[in-house]
Amino acid sequence: MTRADPRPHWIVLGRDDGDTLWASLDATGATIATDRVRSADLIARIAHEESLGSVRWVWSDTPAWYPSLLAAGVRIARCHDLRLTHAILRDSELVSAGHPVRAARAWDAAGVDGTDAAPALFDLPSGADALPGDLDSALAEFARQRDALDTASDPGRLRLLTAAESAGALIACELRAAGLPWNAVEHDRILTGMLGERPAHGGLPAAIVAKATEVRDALGDPQASLDSQPKLLRALHRVGVNVESTSRWELRRHEHPVVVPLIEYKRMMRLLTANGWSWLAEWVDDDRFRPVYVPAGVVTGRWASSGGGALQIPRQLRAAVRADPGWKLIVADVAQLEPRVLAAMSSDTALADAARGADLYGAIAEHGKLEGREKAKLALLGAMYGATSGESGRLVPQLRRTYPRAMKLVDDAARIGEDGGVVSTWLGRTSPPPSRAWRDVQSGATDDAASAADTDLARRVGRDRGRFTRNFVVQGTAAEWALAWMAELRNRLAAMPVVAPERAARASGPVFARQAHLAFYLHDEVVVHAPAEHADAAADAIVEAAASAGRLLFGGFPVDFRLDVHIADSAEKA
Repeated sequence: MTRADPRPHWIVLGRDDGDTLWASLDATGATIATDRVRSADLIARIAHEESLGSVRWVWSDTPAWYPSLLAAGVRIARCHDLRLTHAILRDSELVSAGHPVRAARAWDAAGVDGTDAAPALFDLPSGADALPGDLDSALAEFARQRDALDTASDPGRLRLLTAAESAGALIACELRAAGLPWNAVEHDRILTGMLGERPAHGGLPAAIVAKATEVRDALGDPQASLDSQPKLLRALHRVGVNVESTSRWELRRHEHPVVVPLIEYKRMMRLLTANGWSWLAEWVDDDRFRPVYVPAGVVTGRWASSGGGALQIPRQLRAAVRADPGWKLIVADVAQLEPRVLAAMSSDTALADAARGADLYGAIAEHGKLEGREKAKLALLGAMYGATSGESGRLVPQLRRTYPRAMKLVDDAARIGEDGGVVSTWLGRTSPPPSRAWRDVQSGATDDAASAADTDLARRVGRDRGRFTRNFVVQGTAAEWALAWMAELRNRLAAMPVVAPERAARASGPVFARQAHLAFYLHDEVVVHAPAEHADAAADAIVEAAASAGRLLFGGFPVDFRLDVHIADSAEKA
């Protein structure tokens, strides 16, 4: 490869017969030079280019390239993930309707198909195994994406979103590589204390068996099936507990001897099946839990997990999350993230004023003359999630009077969804269009032969879609803020000092063993693993990164992203 001057701004990678094809581009996207790099030389070449700074790597899919670099001790500062960026640009209403990026079907492997299925906030997209891996395809798609950004109606926002999304892809790989410090002995102790000793030859622990017997005695049926929802519901109905589900909140509405032991049995079984000894053996190795994160795995841009259940770790197991000797965990979560994001999106200064304290809901109750904190919380969540009945629905009109800008934003999003339109987050991620089935229902209601039932169905599915779009704009923007928060925090942590080799947290891998690093992420919470002497600086970095993320997205609008931060040996809060 001929050395070019100036240095490349982008380096695009593709695979060919086991080797890597490498194209250096300048800031305009023009090719400076190309090269074929043997697989044996690739990591050293990437490490060298990364050490010189300023380059941004362009590749098909971050999980296909980055883990091997991390394992070899190479950290990437910046990348452009073609798969994730394609999904954003293909669907964004900020990109012109006829732009070629929308028709690049080869890159749709991870897309959310909004035409054949009803929208859902928590659908996982399909895998990316069909993505093109050759250099020519990567260069062509990168050119389409740059043009889509250049010609977008608001390119600044989309550029920020795609940069944050690509940074998130790097972070997801790094979280898996570093792992969350996890004490298997403590985990076993917790399981034994809650469930009883682990049976030597399989089966259920004695404590669960005893609880099941207590439930069956209360049902008067020693053969009652407790793990089949339909059979359990029939058994409950026979003793007068007329519930439609076995959810805890519905069971607690009834006074019957079966309620308390059944709730406890379900809790114990959930712990055993989701995070019991089998989970411990499969997912915890070398004192680290290494889940598989899926950036933008949810249609709003929220992350999901395709392995290990990282987003569902129960509170009772947090005592098993233990820092290495000489290290600390810094646990930080954002208080009431989505309401604060709503205040900033809508420029509602009254709601922003309420968000300046530690207890946003208490301030809302006072400002809105609502009857207590819990009702204020119920009202605001109802407004964001589309509650139209019950106590929450009754309180929403008062919120509309107190916070008209914020309520107008979500009400408008709901109306657009009910009418079959799409909505976008603050940075331009756009909701999927109505499904074909949804459109068929609406068309059926306008037919001359439409019945009252057809009309009622159309109205109901319209409201359902309105609830989806109402929350999409807020939840999606909160996910964008969280990406910006983590990306800024990642950079701040990378600039912190390293400790001596003998102080290394070796299980965290060669990139992170000697330096404070992100170890866990869950929507509005992060956990940092840091040398004890750097814990205070890492906590400061978390707070400063949150403030920076707010300024990056919302400029000077005075919204306070309040954090609860604590430093400890365990992730269990005092």
